[in-house]
Amino acid sequence: MRYLLLLIFSIVTYGYSADTDRVDDWEYNSSIEHLDNNMPLGGSIAPRVFSKNLGFAVGGAKDTNNFIENIESGYLPRVSSITYEGQFYRHHFDIGEGGDSCRELFCPRYSTAKRLNIFSKEEEYFLSVGLSSNINEVNFRRKKLNLVIALDISGSMGANFNRYYYDTSRRRALDGERKSKIEIATESIVAMLSHLNGDDRFGVVLFDDRAYRAKPLRELKFTNRDAIKAHILALKERGGTDWSAGYREAIELFNKIEPNGEYENRIIFLTDAMPNSGELRRDRLFGLARSASDRDIHTTFIGVGVDFNSDLVEYISKVRGANYFTVNSSQEFKKLLDREFNYMVTPLVYDLKLELESRDYEIDAIYGSPEVDLASGDIMRVNTLFPSPTDERGAEGGVVLLKLKRVADGNGTVTLRVGYMDLNGSRYENVQSIKFKGDREYYDNLSIREAIAVSDFVTIIKNWLIDSRASCNDRVKGFIDTVVAVIERSSKFPPKRDIYRSVEGWERKSCKLVVSDGYRELFKLFRDHLMREMKILNGDPLKIELKILDRLIKEQ
Repeated sequence: MRYLLLLIFSIVTYGYSADTDRVDDWEYNSSIEHLDNNMPLGGSIAPRVFSKNLGFAVGGAKDTNNFIENIESGYLPRVSSITYEGQFYRHHFDIGEGGDSCRELFCPRYSTAKRLNIFSKEEEYFLSVGLSSNINEVNFRRKKLNLVIALDISGSMGANFNRYYYDTSRRRALDGERKSKIEIATESIVAMLSHLNGDDRFGVVLFDDRAYRAKPLRELKFTNRDAIKAHILALKERGGTDWSAGYREAIELFNKIEPNGEYENRIIFLTDAMPNSGELRRDRLFGLARSASDRDIHTTFIGVGVDFNSDLVEYISKVRGANYFTVNSSQEFKKLLDREFNYMVTPLVYDLKLELESRDYEIDAIYGSPEVDLASGDIMRVNTLFPSPTDERGAEGGVVLLKLKRVADGNGTVTLRVGYMDLNGSRYENVQSIKFKGDREYYDNLSIREAIAVSDFVTIIKNWLIDSRASCNDRVKGFIDTVVAVIERSSKFPPKRDIYRSVEGWERKSCKLVVSDGYRELFKLFRDHLMREMKILNGDPLKIELKILDRLIKEQ
């Protein structure tokens, strides 16, 4: 009792720090020469009040924040800033109850729908794949982490969050977030530190046109967290950007520790993704992340700033085990970490392959997987599934939607064969048959109806961005802007348009937000359709999409 009173007196009188006897192993000094960049590339979740089985969400984009931030700031977003999987992650989908009915790590839940296209009135067939699991939310535990932060400290990171760094005329930052990109990035890293446990290892790499080891990988129970946080918050921007140098140096930290299956190895790469030196070619960048993944070192990309180049990261996030987020503000990112940190660093299902066997149907489009390029008439591939939080509405982003093309008039039966691999390399297979129902329009449930509405929204928006970006960059002239012509273009699955891969760039100037007369009329028609859909769906699940349409309709 006396010892306890003395301890309380000491804490009150002198204060207390758990890090007093721990090491400050920060190595970076802004005046030091860069390290050798030619190296070869070689916790728990607290129970919630509401508990059910976790769902899954695909790797790749986990939000569409950059798309929304650009619109709110008066800029024309990049085509890649909005993805189907990113927009799905803003919604909850009913994936079934799991439990005894789901006995495997991953259980696909199929739903079907048939409708008349809202504009062409042609028949369309849809199949949703609900991403269910047998993992109870309360029992979920992530692995220990070997976590390396790779932070971009190049000159562009000193720009205001909501301004395009490469604009020739420096636009005044809008009211609201006035912090620089590097301030938001460093605050986000500090918030991340609070989610690491003592047994987690933590390291830091910094890069501009060189790379610097700022902190070696060391267990946090031996690290002075307060000192490391202070060092991180004191960082300033400088120099150019060599993306590949930073990534190689992050890999080098992993080369200095022994492999251990108890740990998940992950690089969290924070950048505005505007490299101007080093390996800019996509195959080189893709190769770095892919080679790391082959060594079970996975990557989370976090894009910072309204001018974040999502083209680059969307491409690389197709690598197994990779995902990416965009940061609107350090406060919002902290909320995301509080809710999902353990999920975002825990890939659980790899190499998911769905084969469709049917004489009557083939796959026409896939909504919700970064790997649309690997889709054929009978195969869908998803590199990675991450656990997804659930509530009474369902799982966040817990669906992939397929649009099918009818090629014959048989009995309408479709056999679906799903194979996947778990963390240990064991392979599993699930085979089910489904059948489309009759000749009339129908939806198996409200979740597939919501998924179709969201995919319609993303399709129209991406096609608007394709046309508008092309005009902004003077690459394509002479688009017909009647509402009839716009409807015909905007209904196409964007990857099937010839111009889809033409609108690109690394260091990019801003394009002013512009909505043509034809697209404004289309947005009005589509808004009316979404309003009708929302009256049928429970609650107000399409409010985000409607808010964006309202903003675009008012734009001159």
